[in-house]
Amino acid sequence: MSRARSHLRAALFLVAVSPRGVRIRVPGRRELSARPAPQEPGMEYQDAVRTLNTLQTNASYLEQAKRQRGDPPTQLEVMKLYLARSGLQVEDLDQLNIIHITGTKGKGSTCAFTERILRGYGLKTGFFRCASGSASMGSPLAPSSSPSTSGASIIGWRRPRTAAAVAPCPGTSASSRSWPSTSSSKRRKPVVCGVSSLGIDHTSLLGDTMEKIAWQKGGIFKSGVPAFTVLQPDGPLAVLRERAEQVSCPLYLCPPLEALEEGGPPLTLGLQGEHQRSNAALALQLARCWLQQKDHQGPGELKAARPSLQHQLLLAPTFQPTSRMRHGLRDTEWPGRTQILRRGPLTWYLDGAHTCGSVQACVRWFLQALRPQRPGSGPEVRVLLFNSTGDRDPSALLKLLQPCQFDYAVFCPNLTEVSSMDNADQQNFSVTLDQVLLRCLEHQQHWSRLDEEQASPDLWSTPSLEPGGPTSLLLAPRPPHTHCTSSLVFSCISHALQWISQGRDPVFQTSSSPQNLLAHPVADSGASILREAAAIHVLVTGSLHLVGGVLKLLEPSLSQ
Repeated sequence: MSRARSHLRAALFLVAVSPRGVRIRVPGRRELSARPAPQEPGMEYQDAVRTLNTLQTNASYLEQAKRQRGDPPTQLEVMKLYLARSGLQVEDLDQLNIIHITGTKGKGSTCAFTERILRGYGLKTGFFRCASGSASMGSPLAPSSSPSTSGASIIGWRRPRTAAAVAPCPGTSASSRSWPSTSSSKRRKPVVCGVSSLGIDHTSLLGDTMEKIAWQKGGIFKSGVPAFTVLQPDGPLAVLRERAEQVSCPLYLCPPLEALEEGGPPLTLGLQGEHQRSNAALALQLARCWLQQKDHQGPGELKAARPSLQHQLLLAPTFQPTSRMRHGLRDTEWPGRTQILRRGPLTWYLDGAHTCGSVQACVRWFLQALRPQRPGSGPEVRVLLFNSTGDRDPSALLKLLQPCQFDYAVFCPNLTEVSSMDNADQQNFSVTLDQVLLRCLEHQQHWSRLDEEQASPDLWSTPSLEPGGPTSLLLAPRPPHTHCTSSLVFSCISHALQWISQGRDPVFQTSSSPQNLLAHPVADSGASILREAAAIHVLVTGSLHLVGGVLKLLEPSLSQ
């Protein structure tokens, strides 16, 4: 067994500790120290990440979590150990004025809206943004333009696909999956909680129905702490209501954004897509509640004070958004979500959608974004760049992308380069390059089969829905498929972008010649078409990690 795998295996052992860091041995498990880890002299960032990579990866953590879901006390004690190694105790987290947000879809966007609104009030925020993952932190402080000098640490141990948190405080804590018995519940005293749209994802960890997932997400509710949820399907909404009642948490249903727009001008959102309206509605309620709880002036004038019930939940009050709130919504940015980059003849559409519901929303956004395009003087080409990881069904996701009628479908792993040795952030010891390339080839085969099926469409078929998903994400009826899509597989993101851009992106330029990337008739003929096209529209979706890798190459300043 290699040294890396030995380290990885050792890292899967856990230890329970007392609240103050006294070590307690658990039979058969590796003992860990609660003392702060020493910093190696001369250690650079990449060296540190490589060392961490030998201990744990996303895949190994997920396998570990599956095995140990039946031992919540051990999970809580281990989290206390990690806090102690960071120089903190659970009591320190109680001092953080946290806005804790969970959900399947939209939690990152909701955090981005909320953080931008609070900044408009002169509050400092420490909001962790990463296009390749959904962990999000924040910490509005007292009004000031200078960095905090409180000395509080800003910590952030990221776990994959976590619930997002915005924490108005002198420091930040990492958010985590909303299991009621794990690290997310370490936030014992948030100011307010929120639940964004629920859907089917991470079924091996959270459950295989929306009701089971709702029960897990409801683990963030705390006694006496107000919570808000967007409209959910009846089953999951009933579970959230029951979970809130169990812990005496006042749970409110957010009214639609239209209710807040009445009597004033329409709200402009910095994030595109109709689905962002529910995220903005949730963010407005969270921001207003936080400002109110902290006795901040100007939280917005109420429109109606009389409470009303909908779906057996109190309807959150409607209010007139302030100018600061309006500007916050308008100025919100969230890289990798409904993001458009225009580069000469190339337009990149980036959205990290990776569930059926979010891909449906992505398709709507993409097709709507194409409509304003004026007819050019030459041919236009549509390209899909796709990858999917984990236990998701790539065939279902790819089927939802068929209405976009791409000319080329390109598949590649979530690696910016073939060799990840120079980029420790992308090292993954749980899979090999052969394995991820085989998965890409499977994606290509799925796409080819779907393309063949579309050649003789069933005119009576209706778009498939994510179980229990909102009906607003239904795809409109589409015309019969009129052409076939050529597909290609590349070994890394860089090679895929080189072939797609053909040197025509003024920012993404490489020394290697794109013509020599792949000796294949489809690649050769496609390269000629791409070089002569008047406009190239590229949709990048299926994986947040894929979008993050693309942004790293297209927007190098984001990595600096």
